[in-house]
Amino acid sequence: MDDQTKNIIQNHIDNNEVCLFMKGTPDAPQCGFSMAVSNMLKILEVNFNGINVLEDQSIREGIKTFSDWPTIPQLYIKKEFIGGCDIIKEMYENGELKKIFDEKGINYKK
Repeated sequence: MDDQTKNIIQNHIDNNEVCLFMKGTPDAPQCGFSMAVSNMLKILEVNFNGINVLEDQSIREGIKTFSDWPTIPQLYIKKEFIGGCDIIKEMYENGELKKIFDEKGINYKK
């Protein structure tokens, strides 16, 4: 991954408290896994920024290297990589996701 791509990814993470690298947009997800994570965040009424990796091949491949995680979507909360769809779904179901939002001071629907 080149420095420019790394900087773009880092800027998204630094400038958005909740950042979801996904296929498509929150309003028009392009894959079921991206839709699932986006919908969980919407249900919790979390303010998040969706980054459409399909618009830029370098970001699509670069985020996998950046986080050392092979799949998309990828969720970052306050600059911390949380995980992909399966992990987020499990955390959503067992209440861990709300705990992270509480610990990091992120507003959500309680």
